[in-house]
Amino acid sequence: MSITAERKEALIKEHARAEGDTGSPEVQVAILSERIANLTEHFKGHHKDNHSRRGLLMLVNKRRSLLDYLKKKDAGRYNDLIAKLGLRK
Repeated sequence: MSITAERKEALIKEHARAEGDTGSPEVQVAILSERIANLTEHFKGHHKDNHSRRGLLMLVNKRRSLLDYLKKKDAGRYNDLIAKLGLRK
């Protein structure tokens, strides 16, 4: 259900704004999106796993908060990120 260290490093390199950037909203949203996708696949076979479903909802809310912050701070970066990740507005 979690992502591998190699996949996380690849996401950081792909979405980082500068060398060594792991805390920008773009990186955080990309990592959260990967975890959300993994949990969504998990629920296709384990539809009664309500404890993990709560974790999924918390991840979705955290991602939404980060996207709202990014939209407020810099709408261009927000639009680029949702286009890159294929997210709805």
